[in-house]
Amino acid sequence: CSAVDACESSNGGCSSKAECRRTTPGNRVCVCSAGYTGDGIVCIEINPCLVNNGGCDRNAECTQTGPNQAVCNCLKGYSGDGKNCTYISLCSQNNGGCSEFAVCNDTELTERTCTCKPNYIGDGFTCRGNIFQVKCFTCLLSPIFLHTALSIRDISGPGPFTLFVPHTDVLNSDPRVKDWVAKGVMAQVLRYHMVGCANLLYKDLTVITNITSLQGDLIHISYSQNSLVLNNKAEIILSDAVGTNGVIHVINQILVP
Repeated sequence: CSAVDACESSNGGCSSKAECRRTTPGNRVCVCSAGYTGDGIVCIEINPCLVNNGGCDRNAECTQTGPNQAVCNCLKGYSGDGKNCTYISLCSQNNGGCSEFAVCNDTELTERTCTCKPNYIGDGFTCRGNIFQVKCFTCLLSPIFLHTALSIRDISGPGPFTLFVPHTDVLNSDPRVKDWVAKGVMAQVLRYHMVGCANLLYKDLTVITNITSLQGDLIHISYSQNSLVLNNKAEIILSDAVGTNGVIHVINQILVP
């Protein structure tokens, strides 16, 4: 007589995902393979993500990849290896997309607010300061213009003002400028480039012919062929740089009373 091997046929009646183990003649036990759970007759694949998020961070997604196997990936707005995920502040990179003149505040996941700093106005993404803080136009203002203009009391208030600013290259190359500075009349020259109590945009200038400068003399305006020219010589080459207290237009010539 020979012992009967209960596992010899059809895996002993065990699940295909189980191991049939002989015990005594004619008897056996069924043990589920690694990654599976059950009584051996029925074995079910273990999904580790169902318990404690598969060991992933609570701010990570657990994705089953096989029997009792999973990967962890941090959710949007977080960084890490999935086991440990750290919140990424939107404000930590490029000021959250806010203006450089704004304060970025994280509010909730993937959300933030942008608020213009004191003395600036705007929606937080674009913030404007006064006419001497207007981004991209201040880079066109000659140090001579800025230094002299800031000393003129008439434009130190809330405005509004309209400034016709000669381009930096013009102020730096005109030999008269050094002479005006030496004689102390540069402020008067610049006052002729300023208009008080008026926030005149380009479109406003196209429909008027004369305006009075802070210096007292008139500035003649002519509009033709889509160009605005002051005193028949100085053309506006950049326009409508709006600040909290006025507007700047850049011209290609110096205006002389």
